[in-house]
Amino acid sequence: MVELTLPENSRLVPGKSFKAATGANHIKKFKVYRYDPETGANPRLDTFEVDLDKCGPMVLDALLKIKSEIDPTLTFRRSCREGVCGSCAFNIDGTNTLACTKPISEISGEAKIFPLPHMPVIKDLVPDLTVPYAQYEEIQPWLQADTPEPNRERLQTKEERAKLDGLWECILCFCCQTSCPSYWWNGNRYMGPAILLQAYRWIADSRDDSTKKRLELLDDGLRLFRCHTIMNCTKTCPKGLNPGRAIGKIKEAVVQRT
Repeated sequence: MVELTLPENSRLVPGKSFKAATGANHIKKFKVYRYDPETGANPRLDTFEVDLDKCGPMVLDALLKIKSEIDPTLTFRRSCREGVCGSCAFNIDGTNTLACTKPISEISGEAKIFPLPHMPVIKDLVPDLTVPYAQYEEIQPWLQADTPEPNRERLQTKEERAKLDGLWECILCFCCQTSCPSYWWNGNRYMGPAILLQAYRWIADSRDDSTKKRLELLDDGLRLFRCHTIMNCTKTCPKGLNPGRAIGKIKEAVVQRT
């Protein structure tokens, strides 16, 4: 049997350990991925003991406590703390999710926190999202209407508006994108579930007049049809959306068009 191993300089090594203050009774260990490309050192897994009696209930609260009180060099993205910006998306306890909405109480034993998988790492928990954002720009995610601009908003019926539910709520956290094996191996060509869900949001919009152009852009063996309906995307979405269903709708529209 073939044995595959990581290059020597990319193997994860044991890191530093930080003990909780004396007298802490409600301690939880957080193992956090650390990587600084400027040092040339291997990535490591640091262990932080956090006193949960003096910490908020969410994983993001623990990370903020670690950064402000234990190790200020820890690097990660965060912003709204309300699950609407998508900044604090990490792999937590083996699942891609948002740190601000992930309760610490749901994690049994040690909490392991890694950056989103299969993406280049800029530093620590910060992935390089250059490629998915370029793909997002490629689908032209804005309303494109050929009809003259009205004096008021472009109207929709309640039924037309309902077709956008489950699409507009996407916050581009890329939890689904980085959980997809097809995107892991073909991310330079396959659009990925987050981008395709965003694309369908405009295809499904009754006010948009560029459906034909949008479908022509996606009608490609790799851009769209590399999806094999594994459904990791839907299982991991922290907003409860269904990218797999949106991709299926695009495939159906492409087939009907041809």
